[in-house]
Amino acid sequence: MIIMAAEQRQLECVLLGIRDAEIDAKRSLSSCFTSKIGELPNCFPSLTLRYPSCSICNGILVHVVQVYCPLEGSPYHRTVNVFACPSRACFGKSESWTVLRSQCLETEAKQAQEPKANQEATMATRDWCEGADDWGMDEETESSAPPANSSMDTDFTSQLQGLSLREHLQSSVPAGEGLLLPGPVPTFQPYYISVVDEGEFCVDADMDHAQRLLKEYQRREGVDVQQLISCEGESEIYEKTKARHGDEIFLKFMKKISVCQEQVLRYSRDGQPLFITAPLSNMKQMVPCCRSCGSPRRFEFQIMPALVSMLKSINTEGLTVEFGTVLIYTCEKSCWPPSNQTPLEEFLFVQTDPDQKLFK
Repeated sequence: MIIMAAEQRQLECVLLGIRDAEIDAKRSLSSCFTSKIGELPNCFPSLTLRYPSCSICNGILVHVVQVYCPLEGSPYHRTVNVFACPSRACFGKSESWTVLRSQCLETEAKQAQEPKANQEATMATRDWCEGADDWGMDEETESSAPPANSSMDTDFTSQLQGLSLREHLQSSVPAGEGLLLPGPVPTFQPYYISVVDEGEFCVDADMDHAQRLLKEYQRREGVDVQQLISCEGESEIYEKTKARHGDEIFLKFMKKISVCQEQVLRYSRDGQPLFITAPLSNMKQMVPCCRSCGSPRRFEFQIMPALVSMLKSINTEGLTVEFGTVLIYTCEKSCWPPSNQTPLEEFLFVQTDPDQKLFK
């Protein structure tokens, strides 16, 4: 059973995004190759991004996260930006959010990576796709497009070894370049997002949790722990655990994220979203096909409730956004029309949090 569980985790690899070091605008720059929280979005050099507004109240949105996520076998660099309306009247409504996907070819990306005078180029961003090359960082300081023949059974552990939490791209396109802004926009304090494999947490957390249960059972029943180390015994102990919240979906959500409660993103392209409340019965039918090519959209990643308390305004008093989880769906083919010069809008679905106070 343990081996089967390990194999299943490998097949359903989920990558977690965790808030990392603060981005100091005076000493460092983010780029279109940076996964980050807050700040203004970055643009690839060949694109122009018209800053979005809320489709409900027409107010200016605030940039929530940027995820650099090139795909295996694709010649494109790829970034997804997510925006939300900070108006309380719009909280919990999917229509008050916008998600934009941007792509550019390697030749175009090099324009954004050329070092400025006497400035060393280093990079700490990691892409989120399985099989991508060194998570977006090339050892020769030039970023390369994702490999076309990467193995599907990539060792994610080895990919994550040596991950530096404070490296960043020094030579980059500054946030705001390539943007068409409607004027001053509300902005959250920027932080880098580092990447970890959920499987790494699950192994340690499962063992620790099992040991705690066994020791508690020994104390209460007066039996030897070693006599209980079996699959059957462990199952009996878990069966005695009751859902205090009363919501099985929410309980499953809380149990799943308990191994890493500080996660702000869960990335699993073509995987299964982790719902915080029961999804609508017609959820699959609610996800529209790509407006550009007509292909189905599939789940790619979701924003987690821990991020809510981490969003800090740098220019607008009382700026905040509240949600349970935000599910991002993108074009199955990740299409990109020839000579396209603006990001493509994708689909998202917001679930409200039944117990927001647990994450504050």
